Amino acid sequence: MKIFCLEDFKDKFEKLKKKNSYSTIEKDILEYFFNKEIDSLKSGTRLNNSDDTPYIKKRLGGSGGFRVYFLLLVKKESAYLMFVHPKTGSEGFENITDESKALLYKKVLDCVSTNNLYEIVLEKEKLVFKKKCNETTAQPRSSRKDKA
Repeated sequence: MKIFCLEDFKDKFEKLKKKNSYSTIEKDILEYFFNKEIDSLKSGTRLNNSDDTPYIKKRLGGSGGFRVYFLLLVKKESAYLMFVHPKTGSEGFENITDESKALLYKKVLDCVSTNNLYEIVLEKEKLVFKKKCNETTAQPRSSRKDKA
């Protein structure tokens, strides 16, 4: 299974990882998402009714841990991490708004279709973010075809 993320997820993850009070975030993400079958990631609160593309919010690390919002594309054997936040501490809050959840869902679908993502890989038991090539931005401006 491949694991990808939005830039929002990457930025928040890197910010939280630097803080001592959130030092378990990398271990929590690694233990939950890596070296798993895609069906084992379907636990959590479903934010849509799709079995093929479940949108899930999941608590990691127990009651004071983190909340992760992600989309699974079952047929592609891929997970797309959209957003993470702690539940406690200076950066913590209980939930994001329904409007924010809807915007994240729209954004992840757009990023998947344009390949504007980071692939998350394990290197020496650390998470490494590798930017995927966005075909639209990879072409020189003059050779792009406008979609009307």
